[in-house]
Amino acid sequence: MRAHTWPSLLIATTNPGKIREIMNALDGLPTRLLTLDDVVSIEAPDETGRTFAANALIKARAYAYAAGLPTVAEDSGLVIDALGGRPGVESARYPGDTYPDKFANLYRELDGQAPPWTARFVCSLAFVDPSRALDSGRLQAQFTAEGTVEGEIAEAPRGTRGFGYDPIFFYPPFGATLGDVGGARKLSVSHRGQAFLAFRRWLETDD
Repeated sequence: MRAHTWPSLLIATTNPGKIREIMNALDGLPTRLLTLDDVVSIEAPDETGRTFAANALIKARAYAYAAGLPTVAEDSGLVIDALGGRPGVESARYPGDTYPDKFANLYRELDGQAPPWTARFVCSLAFVDPSRALDSGRLQAQFTAEGTVEGEIAEAPRGTRGFGYDPIFFYPPFGATLGDVGGARKLSVSHRGQAFLAFRRWLETDD
């Protein structure tokens, strides 16, 4: 079955942890994988969407149009049921200069509510090929996917192998936080792993 192929593919993020996971998920594809460090400086678009999917598409459209390259972008975050779904799409902008600061603020919000604090990580991605349209406003996604991993907020941060909110996200099947695990084991269950492995399967087929 003929695969979807492009000579180059732009991964629209500057986050080193995300780049590492995405590169691992797409490793071995017959496509040159680029990051934003490989292209001329592009101003980040305003993430005005109220869903992960909306923000992923905003970023994919903006970077694809500006770079003139097929582009995959993702938006992801932590959804905590006891906080009404927060921080959600505001995860990266949740108060706190560092992630330990963010953790402390989240625990203050959760104080007084008995665990378990159920939560999930969500990752939405969108792929846009700018050759399919004449301007950024008309760019449509050629592929979208979403991955979700269910878990709980740990009673205290644990682990140094992940990044972002991983140290406070307890994954019961592993009996560990995602900060305790890394590499292929984390990728096999993580929200980002699910989304980008689905993207890889699409790239490798002609469905």
